[in-house]
Parts: sequence; C-alpha cells; structure tokens
Amino acid sequence: MTSTLAIVVSLLLLMYLAYRGVTVLLLAPLMAALAVLLSGEIGLYLPIYTDTFMKALGGYVIQFLPIFLLGALFGQLMADSGAAHTISNAIVERLGHKQAIVTVVLACGVLTYGGVSLFVVAFAIYPIARDLFRTADIPKRLVPATIALGSFTFTMTAMPGSPAIQNAIPIPYYGTNVFAAPGLGIIASVIMLLGGLWWLHSRAAKARVSGEGYGQHAEGEAMASSDVDKGAMSRMPLALALLPLVLVIGVNAIFTYLVFPGIDMSSLTARFPNVSPAKMAGLWALIIALTVACVTLVVSRLGHWSNLRASINKGVYGFMLPLFNTASEVGYGAVIAGLAGFAIIRDAVLNVTPGNPLISEAIAMNVLAGITGSSSGGLSIALQTLGADYLRMAEAAGISPDLMHRVAVMAAGGFDTLPHCGAIITLLSICNLSHRQSYLNIAAVTMGVPMVALIAVITLGTMFGSF
Repeated sequence: MTSTLAIVVSLLLLMYLAYRGVTVLLLAPLMAALAVLLSGEIGLYLPIYTDTFMKALGGYVIQFLPIFLLGALFGQLMADSGAAHTISNAIVERLGHKQAIVTVVLACGVLTYGGVSLFVVAFAIYPIARDLFRTADIPKRLVPATIALGSFTFTMTAMPGSPAIQNAIPIPYYGTNVFAAPGLGIIASVIMLLGGLWWLHSRAAKARVSGEGYGQHAEGEAMASSDVDKGAMSRMPLALALLPLVLVIGVNAIFTYLVFPGIDMSSLTARFPNVSPAKMAGLWALIIALTVACVTLVVSRLGHWSNLRASINKGVYGFMLPLFNTASEVGYGAVIAGLAGFAIIRDAVLNVTPGNPLISEAIAMNVLAGITGSSSGGLSIALQTLGADYLRMAEAAGISPDLMHRVAVMAAGGFDTLPHCGAIITLLSICNLSHRQSYLNIAAVTMGVPMVALIAVITLGTMFGSF
C-alpha cells in the first residue's frame, strides 16, 4: 500500500509541476526518485536510475529517433518552402471567409495528415485563422479550438496512414502498421470531424446571437509569425506543394502492403536475431516515406530557398526536445513499473473489464496520457509496461492486434489535452489567449468528441472485429 501511495503522489506532483511549466526532462528523474524514496527504497535509486531509467530512455530514443527527426525536418521544410502556406491559402480561396471554421480545420487537417508537425501548423495557420475569424466576425476565443480540432484529433490518432508519432508507437509492440483498422479509423475520423465542427458552429452561432463578435484583442504578431520564405510562398504551385504530402502516405502504403510483404526476410532474422521484421516493417516503411518526401521537397525547390541549410538545421534541432521529453517519461514509467505498488495498479487496470482488453487498454491510455499531459508519453509508458499483457489478452480473446493498435492511439489522444498539456499551452501562447478564454472549447473538441469516437470504435470492434 505504501508503494502504491508513493506512485500516486509522484504522479500527481508530476502532473501539477508540468502544469506549472517545469520541464519533464528534470521532472521525470526527480519524480521517479521521489516514488522510490516514498517506497522505502531510496538506497537503490542510483542503480535504478542507471539501469532502469536510462535503459528505458535510451531504448526509446534508439527506436523512435528517426521518426522524430524526419518528422520535424519534414515539417520545417514544408513551412520554409512555402508549401504549407500554399496549401492553406488554396483551401481559403476555395471555401471563402464564410466557411472560416471549416477552412481552418481542413487546412490544419491536410497539413498534419501529410506529416507536418502540429506546432509548425499552429504557427503557420494562426495568422490565416485570425484574419478569417475577424472578417467573419467569429469570436477569436474559438480560434485555438478550431486549430486543435484539425491538428490534435482525427489526423493524429484515427486516420489510417497518419505519420504522427502516436500512430507509430504501437507498431513494435503489436506488430502492426500505421494503417491498422482503416475502416474503424475512418469512421472515428468522421465522428471527430463532424462532432467537432458541430460544436464550434454552435458556439459561433450562440456568440452571433449575443452580438459578441470577434472581440477586442491586442494581436501579438511576433509570436504569430513564422519563418516561411515569403518569396517561395507566392511562387509554389499547389500541385507541387501537395506532392510531398501524397508521397508520405503513398510511399508508406506501397512499402507496407506491396514491397515488404513480398520480400523474404529470413536472412535478416539470421543476421539480426533480436530484430523482428514483422514488427519493424511498419516503422521502416514510415522512415522511407518521410525520407523520400524530404528529398523530393528539397530537390523540387532548388533555387527557391532563401537559406536551405538554416531550414535543415532548424528542423533537425527541433526534434530533440520532443523526443527526449517523451523518452524521459518512458524512463519514469519504467521506474514506476518496477516498484512493488505498480503490480496492484496494473492488476486493477487489467482486470477492470475481464474478457474485454479494449476497455482496459482505453482506460490505461487515457489515464496515463492525462497524467503526463502527452499522448505520445502516456502511450509509450502504457505500452512499455503493459503492452505484452494487452497483446496476450487480445490473443486470448480473439481480438485483432490492429484493433488494439487503433484503440490505444485514439485513447491516448483523449485526456492528453488536460490544462497542463504542453501543446495546449503553446497553442494558447501562439493565439495570445488564456485558458479561461478558450480552454472549454478546446476540451470539447479534443476530449469530449474524441471520447464519443473511441466508444464507437470499441463498440463496433467488439461486435464486428477489426476492419
């Protein structure tokens, strides 16, 4: 009981201090040490730190470094080449100011589904959203929720083939790929998109009736501006801007379904006995797709870059903090999983719904994502500690690993956007708004509606299996 209480205390402090803005890089080892201290094992912390915390952190970095690096580089190249601006402007021109909310959501959705970092998308789309909302006389306080709906929900967790890191994390644990349960993923995406749009349009209509309007705001242009090359923005053709996004999804699908299944990889197993090609093929396909997209983007824009080296360096440097934040949370989770009290928590979670691991998995992912304020962090901790158990339970219950993959990713994208979530804090800073002004609507479209979609997927998956 003491050890269980120690875990709860350290988790609550981790959540509170992260909300207060303390970096997870420092919090994770400190809160792990606190849990060990309160469990009465403080004399063992240094060996636990070097053998458990650092091994788990290092293992995560080794496994997912290419995805974080290539994803950050691709997002920066899309922004600095002008491709992101070209795509968002094309959507604005076709839908117009009268459909401001739909325009912003679709612009964010297209970019994030194509592999552009949600932070890059937020910086790139905010100036457009601000002008659209002002022209349409829609309250500015709805801008963060609109960007969040397009960036943090269906394209991150539900759309099959999404290159988001969240969609890649379950691959080595379940032997799946980013297209897992495509039919259910599409259904969930439609629910999130339509449900979120309904909520935002209803709030806008209510504001219109009350005569609220856009509101009086001191716009922080310095925060809102991005590093996009203005000359490239005006010159880039739409087809060329869309090509890298198409390549990320298309090349990924080709290698996932055509190339790797047709290759005899028995020689790989003989030479690398610790590598499972079946489990790693999904990650390999994503690495190849992002590499092809980055190279294509650079080559297609040769002669149009203001400073290609600076763009590449900024993209590469930008991957490190998100990667090590998440890896530190994984290290923290590994320490917690080694404490005696975790067995009680694990058994309670695993047995919450005997016979249906989908519900148990959904609860675990939501809780850990909420505590850490990170979908990728919560998902990584849960799978690191419980992934083997869930796979075993799924096989015993006749549940497809693809369905487990999709439920895990969607659940991790539920309570991850509690107020202490770093992405939410960054988004509000970009928009120069406060939690009090905008958080309720953010929570509605990033937690409320996705929970409905998650319940629908679990229900349909239980009744009809993965499709």
